[in-house]
Amino acid sequence: MSDHCDERATMIAAGDLQEFAPRGREQSRRHPSALSLQLRRLQPAPELCSSDGAAGLVGSLREVTIHDRHRETWQLRKGISDVGEEVDYDEELYVASNMVIWSKGSRSQASTVYKAFTVDSPVLQALWCDFTIPEEKWDKADGELEKCICILQNSCINIHSMEGKDYIAALPFQVTSALLFVHKEPLPTMFSMLHPLDEITPLVWKSGVFGSSRVQYVADHTLRIVFLSADPSIVMTYDTVQSLHTIWALRRVKPEEQSLVLKFPEQGGTPQHMATNSSLTAHLRSFSKGDSPGGSPFQNYSSIHSQSRSGSSPNLQSRSPTISNMAALSRSHSPALGVHSFSGVQRFNFSSSAQSPRRPSVIHSPNSTSNDSFLVPETEPIVPELCIDHLWTETVPNMRSEKNSQASKVFISTDLCGQKFLCFLVESQLQLRCVKFQESNDKSQLIFGSITNIPAKDAAPVEGIDMLLVLEGSGNLVLYSGVVRVGKAFIPGLPAPSLSMSNQMPRPSTPLDSVSTPSKPLNKHLGPLEESVLLSPVPELRDSSKLHDSPYVEDCTFQQLGTFIQALRDPVHSRVTLELSNNTMVRISIPEIATSELVKRCLQGVKAILPKETAVQTLVKWYNAYNAPGGPSYHSEWNLFVTCLMNMMGYNTERLCWTRSLDFEGSLSPVIAPKKARPSETGSDEDWEYLLSSDYHRNFESHPVAKALRLDPLEVSASKDDFSQSLSLDSSTLLFTHIPAIFFVLHLIYEELKLNSLMGEGLRSLVVLLVQLARDLKLEAYIDYYYRDYPALVKTSRQTCIIDQVQTGFMLHPSFFSAEPPSIFQWLSSCLKGEGVQPYPYLPGICERSKLVVLSVALYILGDESAVLNEASHYLYKITSGKDLLLASPPFSRCSFKPSTSVSSLAEKLVLWMTSVGFTLRDLESLPFGVALPIRDAIYQCREQPASDWPEAVCLLIGRQDLSKQAWEGSLQKGKSVMLSSDIPSATESEEDEDGMNDMNEEVMSLIWSEDLRVQEVRRLLQSARPVRVNVVQMPEASDHEYIEEKENRLLQLCQRTMALPVGRGMFTLFSYHPVPTEQLPIPKLNLTGRAPPRNTTVDLNSGNIDVPPNMACWASFHNGVAAGLKIAPASQIDSAWIVYNKPKIAELANEYAGFLMALGLNGHLTKLATLNIHDYLTKGHEMTSIGLLLGVSAAKLGTMDMAITRLLSIHIPALLPPTSTELDVPHNVQVAAVVGIGLVYQGTAHRHTAEVLLAEIGRPPGPEMEYCTDRESYSLASGLALGMVCLGHGSNLIGMSDLNVPEQLYQYMVGGHRRFQMGMHREKHKSPSYQIKEGDTINVDVTCPGATLALAMIYLKTNNRSIADWLKAPDTMYLLDFVKPEFLLLRTLARCLILWDDILPNSKWVNSNVPQIIRENIISLHATELPSSEDLSLETLAQAHVYIIAGACLSLGFRFAGSENLAAFQCLYKYATDFLKCLSAPTASITGHYNLETCLSVLLLALAMVMAGSGNLKVLQLCRFMHKKTGGEMNYGFHLAHHMALGLLFLGGGRYSLSTSNSSIAALLCALYPHFPVHSTDNRYHLQALRHLYVLAAEPRLLTPVDVDSNTPCYALIEVTYKGTQWYGEATEELMAPTLLPELHLLKQIRVKGPRYWELLIDLSKGTAHLQSILSKGGILYVKLRAGQLSYKEDPMGWRSLLAQTVTHRNSEARAFKPEAISAFTSDPALFSFADYFCKPTVNMGQKQEILDLFSSILYECVTQENPEMLPTYIAIDQAVRRLERREMSETFELWQIKLVLEFFSSRSHQERMSRNPTRGLFMNSEFLPVMKCTIDNTLDQWLQAGGDVSLHSYLSGQPLDESQLSMLACFLIYHSVPTPGQLAAGGLEGSRNFSELLLKLRRLHVPVRALLRLAPLLLGNPQAMVL
Repeated sequence: MSDHCDERATMIAAGDLQEFAPRGREQSRRHPSALSLQLRRLQPAPELCSSDGAAGLVGSLREVTIHDRHRETWQLRKGISDVGEEVDYDEELYVASNMVIWSKGSRSQASTVYKAFTVDSPVLQALWCDFTIPEEKWDKADGELEKCICILQNSCINIHSMEGKDYIAALPFQVTSALLFVHKEPLPTMFSMLHPLDEITPLVWKSGVFGSSRVQYVADHTLRIVFLSADPSIVMTYDTVQSLHTIWALRRVKPEEQSLVLKFPEQGGTPQHMATNSSLTAHLRSFSKGDSPGGSPFQNYSSIHSQSRSGSSPNLQSRSPTISNMAALSRSHSPALGVHSFSGVQRFNFSSSAQSPRRPSVIHSPNSTSNDSFLVPETEPIVPELCIDHLWTETVPNMRSEKNSQASKVFISTDLCGQKFLCFLVESQLQLRCVKFQESNDKSQLIFGSITNIPAKDAAPVEGIDMLLVLEGSGNLVLYSGVVRVGKAFIPGLPAPSLSMSNQMPRPSTPLDSVSTPSKPLNKHLGPLEESVLLSPVPELRDSSKLHDSPYVEDCTFQQLGTFIQALRDPVHSRVTLELSNNTMVRISIPEIATSELVKRCLQGVKAILPKETAVQTLVKWYNAYNAPGGPSYHSEWNLFVTCLMNMMGYNTERLCWTRSLDFEGSLSPVIAPKKARPSETGSDEDWEYLLSSDYHRNFESHPVAKALRLDPLEVSASKDDFSQSLSLDSSTLLFTHIPAIFFVLHLIYEELKLNSLMGEGLRSLVVLLVQLARDLKLEAYIDYYYRDYPALVKTSRQTCIIDQVQTGFMLHPSFFSAEPPSIFQWLSSCLKGEGVQPYPYLPGICERSKLVVLSVALYILGDESAVLNEASHYLYKITSGKDLLLASPPFSRCSFKPSTSVSSLAEKLVLWMTSVGFTLRDLESLPFGVALPIRDAIYQCREQPASDWPEAVCLLIGRQDLSKQAWEGSLQKGKSVMLSSDIPSATESEEDEDGMNDMNEEVMSLIWSEDLRVQEVRRLLQSARPVRVNVVQMPEASDHEYIEEKENRLLQLCQRTMALPVGRGMFTLFSYHPVPTEQLPIPKLNLTGRAPPRNTTVDLNSGNIDVPPNMACWASFHNGVAAGLKIAPASQIDSAWIVYNKPKIAELANEYAGFLMALGLNGHLTKLATLNIHDYLTKGHEMTSIGLLLGVSAAKLGTMDMAITRLLSIHIPALLPPTSTELDVPHNVQVAAVVGIGLVYQGTAHRHTAEVLLAEIGRPPGPEMEYCTDRESYSLASGLALGMVCLGHGSNLIGMSDLNVPEQLYQYMVGGHRRFQMGMHREKHKSPSYQIKEGDTINVDVTCPGATLALAMIYLKTNNRSIADWLKAPDTMYLLDFVKPEFLLLRTLARCLILWDDILPNSKWVNSNVPQIIRENIISLHATELPSSEDLSLETLAQAHVYIIAGACLSLGFRFAGSENLAAFQCLYKYATDFLKCLSAPTASITGHYNLETCLSVLLLALAMVMAGSGNLKVLQLCRFMHKKTGGEMNYGFHLAHHMALGLLFLGGGRYSLSTSNSSIAALLCALYPHFPVHSTDNRYHLQALRHLYVLAAEPRLLTPVDVDSNTPCYALIEVTYKGTQWYGEATEELMAPTLLPELHLLKQIRVKGPRYWELLIDLSKGTAHLQSILSKGGILYVKLRAGQLSYKEDPMGWRSLLAQTVTHRNSEARAFKPEAISAFTSDPALFSFADYFCKPTVNMGQKQEILDLFSSILYECVTQENPEMLPTYIAIDQAVRRLERREMSETFELWQIKLVLEFFSSRSHQERMSRNPTRGLFMNSEFLPVMKCTIDNTLDQWLQAGGDVSLHSYLSGQPLDESQLSMLACFLIYHSVPTPGQLAAGGLEGSRNFSELLLKLRRLHVPVRALLRLAPLLLGNPQAMVL
């Protein structure tokens, strides 16, 4: 080769060249603020960036450029996509004065600006960084990353996160100032910040250098940070005094080290005086991920500043809790408040200045800091968060002269074999120093090696290909891998040989600008010109007008490329920018190591097996060959690789005919010497022979076309130089000794590629190379193996190369080399047959598929669950390059199927494991069908019975879209709820007036109540936005004026009802709406006018004709506001601003807004309201707003004991204020609300102080000045309810409260008695009695009884405490009955039953058992016509007591069975309700009293509605409608309220919600349904009306809605619910038609969607209810999928129209009966439709195709009805393969292997066992397909055997040459019948066998199946007549 060629050979062609300018530059000129920027700059600024500036400005341009360098910086990084997949573009962050522009883009896609920021002062630096937001518990692992951009100005840092949060952190010091000294006190100089809201904290370091290990602040001003890296987490610093670089490990501070730093104030600086500049070094742990270190963003502004860089560090992942005042600010707000700065030194515990070895120190007294005047003593010190440990310091340099040898660029580079180097460039010495480092074995620390120096002027890492690019002093670009030189980079396009060629840089204005305008060589270090640099004269430019663009062209006729590359910058992946000396920049990309998958695999394998040094050299040689200028195209890459590899092994590829004829597509590769010129132009015989011996000819001979055309094979005369001399190998080459190892690895790669059906082409290429190597290594077994795989490719006579025996000795035969070729198919086959298997060899990282297949078969077929548990499985053994191989293979294990484990669980384990290793459906599709079959079988098993809580990936793999969609939605964060198509409110309804019920989900409701219009009826009953109809007939005697008055009086009666409606409407529309955050919430008007027929005149109450109570509607509008607010679903996205935005402008609506606030509290959104706004609302002093706000906030903080809320409530409760405090004038109702609020906040906590105060408040006496005198009952009741909530369900074990005697005190409040002396601090207040109310010193039972009774009920709730319950028994003597208000008997009965929870039974016998004896004897029944007269008994008392006791018992029944739809309870309650209705109209009603009966009836109605909550029961609805119509007489506001609450409960949340019976729910329901109803709309005397809404706390979503996953619409599905057994009933199952309300989850064992129409799905609740709860809370959507051929219940209610039902009738002609058109009923897969269209539709003249069409139709039918359409390709592949075999056209036996595996799978023991358990289901089950195929193969092979195949079989077994034409059929026979190789047969000693039985015995050991033996026996025994006919 000529020298020139040699030089070329080591050059590497770099990829496409592109001119580069930072994208931000152009953008910044278009930026709005750019105008002002340009004015500030020098005059010729506009030309600065434009590419075609005027010629005369070159001089001034120069100055500007220098100026400009200071002003603009940019950095690039590899693009990061949001979803996390690979993306190939660059992101750029560009900084110019006070603008930061972030853009994305690449060569292929246009660049776009992603974000632009403008700040107030000039930006010093901008960088990417990821902060960690830790979860609540602070541990290092979890915590999400928040990707941010940090912009550093000199006084503050702006941080913008990708989610849109902005933070501003003030810097406590000027960053540009040089050093921080306060009174000679040294301050820390390295800082870190772990989260934008944290303080900036100093770094500490642990110095064990001088013996004692101490932890101190870093405070040395001579250290600069040069480099920060995230992974590994290290910092590199430079000491300006000693000129040394040091590397430190960066980590979190351990707690004990924190305390050390804070404890010793007397400690000084640090031994080495460690510190850094105060520029933004580690202040931000802003460490941008992967921030490339190239080109420091700080271009040293002053000598004191070091360059800073940042990277993020994994072990800093989570923040330690800071002790800063900011901690109070919740992180979820992103306040725009700065972090408060700390003033000076008192925050750091430094007191004496550092004793430094290098400078005298001023010693202070230890307390010197404390007497500094400006110090504030309280300031706490700042807790350090990061610590650095010393790792490595470079050795002292020899030349002390070089003072400034600070590294200007530092980066981490990996070489081709994965060794890591830390490289730093010392520009002043033109050296790149590389330090090799690696992790220690226990991964705890890094070990650094020695330094290697590479001469370099600049350098940049090329991460994409693990190399680095070095710019040498001479101007050459050289690639290195680690410290191994790879070769020079040749950049096409820069010095093109003649410039008139089309230039590759498209710039319309000046095509040659960047190349032809060099400045004079400015470089001192220019070496002599090297001959390799191509010199080229500059041709004259075509367009002379362009000449003045290049002022230097005249003087510089010769240009040398090297001069012009000044620097390298911005390396990203494999792209890097070259800075040329004329200030233009060019971006090039360095080519990859290999592009074809096959070559990549082989290179990986070679790399894995060779020693590292050899591997690097091999790769370098290949890289040079592959990337030589004008290198090969993609197609011939493999041929080049083979040649290159064989040359390195010592082959002479020129002499070996098959490598010589490899086609390089005309590109002359530098590895191969140019071919000898042909002597004659005319051609010769050799050319023909060359053609005949070419691969192309060989492939063509075996091609089916050749057979079809009956072409005779041409005889190839043996080419002359084939045997003239045998070729020998050159043993001195690099890889010669490693040939066996490389051969074995390539063989394993060959096996791996077999498992990817897309790599068939690669296999054929690879096998040719393997055959050559096997032949030369004389490995008969391998040659035979390859022959069986590719009989057509592997011919017998081929050239062999002789390897000297002597040299063979030098070859390293690795210990893993096996004489028998490892075969993955053979391995699987043995497993399936249950024979013993050897571990299968695999290369970690390369043969991943082999590993996967081996382990999955071991798990699924052999049933060995431990196979996939740990890394080192005994089914595999790893191959590594080291001498120490892993453990020797375990003894030959006989694996048998272990039937112990349940098979379905094996399938589950397999599927779960495969997903966990990242196996997807696409991988499954590319597996060959035989190998994939066991996996498909497992998937099929799992598809039948999946678990409901599998992750999304598993569900996708098993093909259950319903489950994967469910899993995907389960993984959404809590906030987002799943929207069905109908959740969007329709526009049509907005024309009607808004009644507040338009946003209900009609679609689901119409499924639940499909048979009637009850939902419309409920809407009609509950609407309050339209005027009511006032129908009054004018009497003849009445005047017009009287008539108007009468109409208005009637309207007033009707308004009582209208005002009661909103509470019920709130229940009906509960949580049904997601508000739009930009619009106000629509609150429907509360309409209190009427229309009078016939003329429809308006009737108004404000006409002044009648007296209307003042403020009549104020509570009604409060309820209206609550109802509107309760529409908002808890999952909606709402923030503080929106809540304030809804505040009405007009004062009349303030009450509605108050209700709206309470509703927001009930659905949990009020916690988002800022404290400021809460305070704002409360100071207004609007009574309603205060009530709503206090109750709302308390409900939102239920049971949290939240301190802030407690303070808020205490202000409104005089009893909780200190006795000396000023008496606040708090309205009574607000006090009541605050007391209940305390109960809610402390619910279930049994907090002692609260309980004590509330207990006293139940009996709070009226005060002297008339305070606490009105509405005392409601306050007492509220205290009782609150006390009950605080001690909810605690019963007798109230810890630490025994001295309070809670139950006794409550009993006394209930029955009365002498008042005890007031305890506690408030006794002063109660010394003097009230002057108005004379109660004496007894307890006023009328006030205290209800509260005390309910408090007892709640404290002892469900405790079944008999002694307390007996206190609550109704008295059974007339005398005692007279003492108790009948109403209180209702409460006592209710309380008693709630305590004896388990005794409640749903029948009338139990209800009556609560009535005392005396009443039972004297009152016959509820509806007797006349009462017995009696002198000594007061019948009135008895009758009233009777109805109230029964009502109380019935109400407790409602609580016990709330939300259960229990039939017995419903019937019992319904009976009593109708009884009471009859009672009302009976003549005896007057004795009991209408009011009492109405109250009891209302209570019963509520109890009924509780039991049937959410179910919309028709009978209860009719009752409610009946009560709705009664408007006159006794029917007051309160009764209407109760009736419409019952109606609301019945349709709670539109049928989506039901009631829970947990303790907390019962407490809430007791408050809401308190059985004393207000008399008129402003009545709060006995019970605060606002508490009626607390039912929300008892509502829980329990509607399960099946949604068809294909159409995404709700549908019906049959579900089966299994109850756990309890003391009342055993385990039971019930079938429900969903959508339906589920029973309470704690009662259930499991829920399953039942077949046959939908895929089955089991939700197992024994593992926990969390999964189902999350489904229900997100709308209860359960995705279901119709099975093939089934119709939904809506379309086909009885199941008679489904396709399967039809096919049963004519089963005989199954294939013909199936019309391709019918497929649409079976599947929604478009691929299957097309298949049916193209392959199953008969055409006119079919001929013999009909048979194939029928076959395809029946296959399709079977796949679709069995629901495994994914098996269709398998069926067809088997069919095609068998047809090919019949035509004898199998040129490779690949498919035959697959069929064999399929057959073996079905006959395997494990499969048989599965079938015996579940005979109906499985792949290929009910078809004759497989047996037919098996039969056809057998017949074909036997025919071949009889037609002369036995001869070639015999010659094969005896090792004689074979007949060429028979080769492929012979291979098929050998594979199919598992015939051993001749070598194995010979070893088996079969020679002397005389009879069949002997053969049978001997061949058992070789695992030859009997059917093969029958065919082999005649040949082996030597009697020619065959045993098979």
